[in-house]
Amino acid sequence: MLGDKATSQGARPLSRAGKAWHSHPMSNVTNLNQFRKAKARSEKRAAGDANAAKFGRSKAQRQLEEAQAEKARAALDAHRREDDTAP
Repeated sequence: MLGDKATSQGARPLSRAGKAWHSHPMSNVTNLNQFRKAKARSEKRAAGDANAAKFGRSKAQRQLEEAQAEKARAALDAHRREDDTAP
């Protein structure tokens, strides 16, 4: 038994023609978790980019708006009368 001898030695069993059952080279193993995680990352980034375009402001814009608000508060406080009491 040629096939039994090959399996007892730890090799693949041979066909009747003496070739391995799978003579074609095997393809590389694919880690599906990597693809799943990469897809989730790209979807999350796309959602984040959409939110940034919809709601986001640059740092310069935020600082400008904060400076304008502070200037408006200072101007309002400068016009406040000292004898005003809180209602």
